[in-house]
Amino acid sequence: MPETMVSSAGGLLAMLNESHPLLKQHALYNLNNFVDQFWPEISTSVPIIESLYEDDEFDLHQRQLAALLVSKVFYYLGELNDSLSYALGAGSLFDVSEDSDYVHTLLAKAIDEYASLKSKAAESNSDGADVDPRLEAIVERLLDKCIMDGKYQQAMGIAIECRRLDKLEEAIMKSDNVHGTLSYCINVSHSFVNRREYRCEVLQLLVNVYQKLPSPDYLSICQCLMFLDEPEGVASILEKLLRSGNKDESLLAFQIAFDLVENEHQAFLLNVRNRLPPPKSQISEPEQPKSTVPDSSQNENSSAPEDVQMTEGTSSSTVHEPDPSEVVYAERLTKIKGILSGEMSIQLTLQFLYSHNKSDLLILKTIKQSVEMRNSVCHSATIYANAIMHAGTTVDTFLRENLDWLSRATNWAKFSATAGLGVIHRGHLQQGRSLMAPYLPQGGAGAGGGGSPYSEGGALYALGLIHANHGEGIKQFLRESIRSTSVEVIQHGACLGLGLAALGTADEDIYDDFKSALYTDSAVAGEAAGISMGLLMVGTASEKASEMLAYAHDTQHEKIIRGLALGIALTVYGREEEADTLIEQMTRDQDPILRYGGMYALALAYSGTANNKAIRQLLHFAVSDVSDDVRRTAVLALGFVLYSEPEQTPRIVSLLSESYNPHVRYGAALAVGISCAGTGLSEAISLLEPLTSDVVDFVRQGALIAMAMVMVQMNEASDSRVGTFRRQLEKIILDKHEDTMSKMGAILASGILDAGGRNVTIRLLSKTKHDKITAVVGLAVFSQFWYWYPLIYFISLAFSPTAFIGLNYDLKVPKFEFISNAKPSLFEYPKPTTVPTMASAVKLPTAVLSTSVKAKARAKKEAEQKASFEKVAGAESSAAATSAGKGKASNEKDGDAMQVDGQPEKKAEPEPSHEILTNPARVVPTQEKFIKFMEDSRYVPVKSAPSGFVLLRDLQPTEPEVLSLTDTPSSTASPASGSATGQQSSASAMAVDEEPQPPQPFEYTS
Repeated sequence: MPETMVSSAGGLLAMLNESHPLLKQHALYNLNNFVDQFWPEISTSVPIIESLYEDDEFDLHQRQLAALLVSKVFYYLGELNDSLSYALGAGSLFDVSEDSDYVHTLLAKAIDEYASLKSKAAESNSDGADVDPRLEAIVERLLDKCIMDGKYQQAMGIAIECRRLDKLEEAIMKSDNVHGTLSYCINVSHSFVNRREYRCEVLQLLVNVYQKLPSPDYLSICQCLMFLDEPEGVASILEKLLRSGNKDESLLAFQIAFDLVENEHQAFLLNVRNRLPPPKSQISEPEQPKSTVPDSSQNENSSAPEDVQMTEGTSSSTVHEPDPSEVVYAERLTKIKGILSGEMSIQLTLQFLYSHNKSDLLILKTIKQSVEMRNSVCHSATIYANAIMHAGTTVDTFLRENLDWLSRATNWAKFSATAGLGVIHRGHLQQGRSLMAPYLPQGGAGAGGGGSPYSEGGALYALGLIHANHGEGIKQFLRESIRSTSVEVIQHGACLGLGLAALGTADEDIYDDFKSALYTDSAVAGEAAGISMGLLMVGTASEKASEMLAYAHDTQHEKIIRGLALGIALTVYGREEEADTLIEQMTRDQDPILRYGGMYALALAYSGTANNKAIRQLLHFAVSDVSDDVRRTAVLALGFVLYSEPEQTPRIVSLLSESYNPHVRYGAALAVGISCAGTGLSEAISLLEPLTSDVVDFVRQGALIAMAMVMVQMNEASDSRVGTFRRQLEKIILDKHEDTMSKMGAILASGILDAGGRNVTIRLLSKTKHDKITAVVGLAVFSQFWYWYPLIYFISLAFSPTAFIGLNYDLKVPKFEFISNAKPSLFEYPKPTTVPTMASAVKLPTAVLSTSVKAKARAKKEAEQKASFEKVAGAESSAAATSAGKGKASNEKDGDAMQVDGQPEKKAEPEPSHEILTNPARVVPTQEKFIKFMEDSRYVPVKSAPSGFVLLRDLQPTEPEVLSLTDTPSSTASPASGSATGQQSSASAMAVDEEPQPPQPFEYTS
């Protein structure tokens, strides 16, 4: 009968009861074809079909057919578990390549089932023997089919989810673009593999695959090895590259070293550095005098050149001729050790921030004038803002011009003012100590040399900030400072300084120093000791945490408990599920301060993982805890968990930002500030805008700070709300009736917006998508400023320069040009608010809102000058310029200002669609996608990166090179003398370099 005529399955179902096997087979075959139409009818006969499947006398093929039929009926009935178990019984008749909803649904079910069985087996450390082999067979068939069809990414996704690393390797090796596939795989493992241990297994496999390739991608291998914490592997790759005769390979080694330094993993980098073997000839030279050494021992010294070992008598003369390749290796080794120790990048960053400094002193002047002297909070905030604004630039002009104003700071404000020098001179390793010398404790025995203990403590904290994450040279001095004093203020500063300098090194002796400071049970010193223990042990998840927790339960001081709570959280940084027991213990504690520490532990253990479990836990505490502190911190902690996916944060905290509880609103603001820092994300700005005019003062404070973090390095051309926000800050600062709290927020926000001379942004992820440990830790401690203002300075640890710095083989900065394919105005510096001087053409100030007569007079004078300038502008350009009026005039001027930054041609009337940048150049994060290298350029980057430290291959090595950044170190070095005159001359040099700053004030103060 023709198939279309069938109107009921009744006849076929009746055949199932016949005794002849052929009739049953015919019935099953046809029912299987009609099952999607007649499944309601067939479902009544499921028991009969099941019994056929279980009948051993029946032919295997027919039993499988029966199983397939039952499976389909159960699928239509919505019983997926039963459907899958019968599909397994159908064996090869269940066709994974069939394109039907039934097959797609069951395959998804099978993969989920298999993946969950495999991960349970992995968690309980069993070999997974209880996985149904038929299920395994289906998953394998699916994987093979994906690989056959060339759907490699799909195959890799399934293989990773199902923990089938063998299939993962197969998919990678068979793919048409192995390098692309591998980098896709690294991204997947970071984004989607939730368990840290398993992620390490995946990365280990990727490293093995990389190393089998004919041209290994060493940059990626070393990133993986860093994540796996295998310094030996990295050291051997670097050694191999350095020893090769090819200059390009050693450039690659330098590039790898810079990329590793960017992840800021101090302990790991030092490990790699110490594992690099010294050049061979050096070892044999001490052997020269001992020509009587028996032959055997000389053979043991196998690292000496071979010709030395051959001849006994002439050995001393041969040793003098070092192997030329070893000389080259020795020279390259010195360079790479300089990079790995971090000194190279710190020095280049310092030079860049100094030479490109564009900070606007007028903003600080306005703040200073509008802050009432009686208000110590705003006075301190201004000092913080100045330090943040000049972070790393070594320019302390503002402080020197306002010494009498500065000297009004007393007690802890004095501590902060001194510590601010550490932020300004951050990375000034050679002269850090002499810079701070006037303030450091003089004489021994902790009596202090008559100076104020507050400025002495501040100076020790400043030394830590200068040497943050790079404290080799200063650790000993800070340790002695802790031991030699019993003044708690000095101990406080020394503990914070030492914690910063020894960040993440897990040095036992230093830990003991902190412990003895903690056990004095002084609230002030104990708080700093608790935080510093965490800084020292960051990410080690050591058993020290339980010791710290025990002391937190013993002590009566709230400050100490708080310091320890944060310290404990720092120890489990990045440990994900390993930290769960500690987190559980802290979040169940009766003491709200320890629960508060538990929120930080959750934030840091799962930082940047966007882990669902952590987000759920934090949201639960955010709405259910009885303590406001804990709720606020739980919301804030979401920012740390989510910074790898900033677009998610505003969506997740949007409801919390409308909470009735101001603490929760504050937390929501900072969560967005932390996770969207430096992104300028539109949704983030929209969420923060209403909070900046919240009814509660501290919520406004948090929202202003968060907004500045999101908008750092943006200008009005890229988002008009930046201009609105700057005007809002000015209005709040100048408003006499504004609350102190929100005024403080506005002052700090002004500092963060223009941080680091307008050349740094806040970055928590390196370009290779690893966490920047120092940055995350810096923001975590910074967010504690709610309780202790001096911790505001920790934000400087999160600053990363928005620079492209190209380096040649000698690690010098050659001059060359590259293109930014976007309108210059999109990424230029914000317009300076400088008061015009006779010497330079007018730069238009922002609206002056001050009410004083002086300001009015100044405005009138400016208006006259503006009019005269517009006449000139009108004469020079066409009539169009005059019609454009005010805006055009300022634009014209700024075009000239940009020329300092290397724009060769004069700006034409219509704005050009690209600009030419000169190495080293400021490249802000949003600009990176527009950066292109020129075709005919002399220099070619080793890896195409739009910013950061990039090594360049020189295509014309015989030609002489022109270098940039050559003159800066000498002028940067002059403040080191510690004498005021040396510093003054440097400042005046600074003013000459930098066009926007009028030089007069610096001349006559000397």
